[in-house]
Amino acid sequence: MENAGRYRTKQREIILGLLKDNYNRHMTADEVILFLQEQNTPVGKATVYRYLDCLVEQGIIRKYTVPEGKGSCYQYVTEHAECNTHYHFKCEKCNTLFHVECKYLDGIAEHVYKDHQFRINNSRTVYYGICKNCAE
Repeated sequence: MENAGRYRTKQREIILGLLKDNYNRHMTADEVILFLQEQNTPVGKATVYRYLDCLVEQGIIRKYTVPEGKGSCYQYVTEHAECNTHYHFKCEKCNTLFHVECKYLDGIAEHVYKDHQFRINNSRTVYYGICKNCAE
């Protein structure tokens, strides 16, 4: 399945495996690099970013850009529908990014399209606030 780039390497297989195993969360390039180091297969940062970009181009993973300059997050695209339709909540205290499925937000997106002829890209939309744990 993995044809990203021109050749397969052990490091690329490890990266793809890591993203597949963590399909239900966003991962940063730094987390990927740290994991590779822990596996005694260190790879340069530029190489990791190039490979992640390659996987994004092929539609194998999604890239989410966090606007406050914290870089990007990546997520493996599964065959599960929720991977395509969730929203994102970001806690302003702990910086955790949550996936949220919400019919109410779906309704808002439908309203915006129907009444304002604008299609919201939920993969690039982040709602900011304070998570339950930090609020307590």
